[in-house]
Amino acid sequence: MRRFVLTVFLLVALLVLAAGGTGFWWLYQPMRMAAPTLDLSIDPGTLPRAVAQAVADAGVDVNPDLLYWWFRVSGQDRLIKAGSYELESGLTPYRLLAKLARGEESLRAVTLVEGWTFRQVRAALAREDQLKPDTLKLGDDAVMALVGRSGLPPEGRFFPDTYTYAKGSSDVAVFKRALKAMDKRLAAAWSQRLPSAVASTPDEALILASIVEKETGKPADRPLISAVFNNRLRVGMPLQTDPTVIYGMGAAYAGSLHRKDLQADTAWNTYTRTGLPPTPIAMPGKASLLAAVQPAPSTALYFVARGDGTSQFSDNLNEHNRAVNKYQRGQ
Repeated sequence: MRRFVLTVFLLVALLVLAAGGTGFWWLYQPMRMAAPTLDLSIDPGTLPRAVAQAVADAGVDVNPDLLYWWFRVSGQDRLIKAGSYELESGLTPYRLLAKLARGEESLRAVTLVEGWTFRQVRAALAREDQLKPDTLKLGDDAVMALVGRSGLPPEGRFFPDTYTYAKGSSDVAVFKRALKAMDKRLAAAWSQRLPSAVASTPDEALILASIVEKETGKPADRPLISAVFNNRLRVGMPLQTDPTVIYGMGAAYAGSLHRKDLQADTAWNTYTRTGLPPTPIAMPGKASLLAAVQPAPSTALYFVARGDGTSQFSDNLNEHNRAVNKYQRGQ
């Protein structure tokens, strides 16, 4: 009898070890999938058993009960996070749980470029097919209300950068992140403002920075271009900058400016009006924000493009005219 009990115990022990070995082997075996890449979406509040079923429904050839068993036995079933995931070929049950517990969502990225207008920003986000277009049919004012800035013109209020987002997330989230990023960058630049800067408020600095952004061909010229505009503002001279005129023309701009365009008054025509325009004309980057509040120590009032991306700066009109003849007219 004693030998019989010992034999049964050994058989049970062997069966347990065999089962454990099989389970261990299964955890590290790639699961067959209906396609090389599958999308898995887990809503907030989804229970672990439903998550296991969702994995199978997404196209993974796995027993949902067995997968749920693994979730429970691991002790990480309560750590599974909601989100959008990309399941790739070769994924094992062990790696799957690690991905879900860490919240390793599938991310996409969209880049907002320095110098873009708000219209261009909206178009870029609308082209992102994995981004939920919650603002697509809204006007600009409604978009600003949605991001918590009701009544504030949207131009220039979003920082140009690359933003990642989870598949299926709302474009509102990207707008909010870009808005907060600009708030932070503008505040940082304003805290470094030099006494020589004419801008008296952060908003004025933002407007000036947007003009510097659009006028700059070479990064090194930004502080000098800022100096020209600061000097003109200081003496009450019109800024006379083409990008503001183009912005004020809106859809009427066909790719080139004519004398009549410079004479047609709009709120953004800096040939017909002195001072800064009422809003920014584009998104300035970090360098332009700093240049707006840290103009170079220069007395220049004019600049003209040399044709190689750089600019020639002049203190007076006679010097400027000679520079125009040399670099623009070849005289």
